[in-house]
Amino acid sequence: MLAGQLYDCGDEELLTRWHRAKDLMRDYNRTDSADRAEKERILNELLGGRGKNLWITAPFYVDYGNNIYFGNNCEVNMNCTFLDDNVIRIGDNALIAPNVQIYTAFHPTNAADRFGEPREDGSFEFCKTQTAPVVIGNHVWIGGGAIILPGVTIGDNVVIGAGSVVTGDIPDNVIAYGNPCRIIRTNQ
Repeated sequence: MLAGQLYDCGDEELLTRWHRAKDLMRDYNRTDSADRAEKERILNELLGGRGKNLWITAPFYVDYGNNIYFGNNCEVNMNCTFLDDNVIRIGDNALIAPNVQIYTAFHPTNAADRFGEPREDGSFEFCKTQTAPVVIGNHVWIGGGAIILPGVTIGDNVVIGAGSVVTGDIPDNVIAYGNPCRIIRTNQ
């Protein structure tokens, strides 16, 4: 999965990890807003790693959780979805607005490659998937409702405008937005 090769989402080990993450997210999303100690405990168990001063407003959704790494002083606002089938690495001082979606997973465009041949009983196996990591630099602000696609790297000191669909890499020190997301100007 982490190598970016086609893999079976229905693999028993992966499903066990997936269900564990869903249970932890359920607990996190139901924890009293002011109960910082319980939220810290759950994030320590869920995430792959994190720096100091991480704030994630519930609800928050992940696939596995343990492939997500945060730097110091990061804030994730409500209703964000991180499909961490590969590594999502977020630098220091990142601000992620509500409803941001970060995807590392994608599927073959050919339906037969996605599902294989139907079984005799008419059922099919889990969809085949591939992945590519997402890297977000230091001092980045991702605007509300932005979607970051697999394999994207966003540089340092970048602002991604609300509603953007980030389909390719974004260099350091720029403001970018749109669908597809494109550089609008430098960010001094």
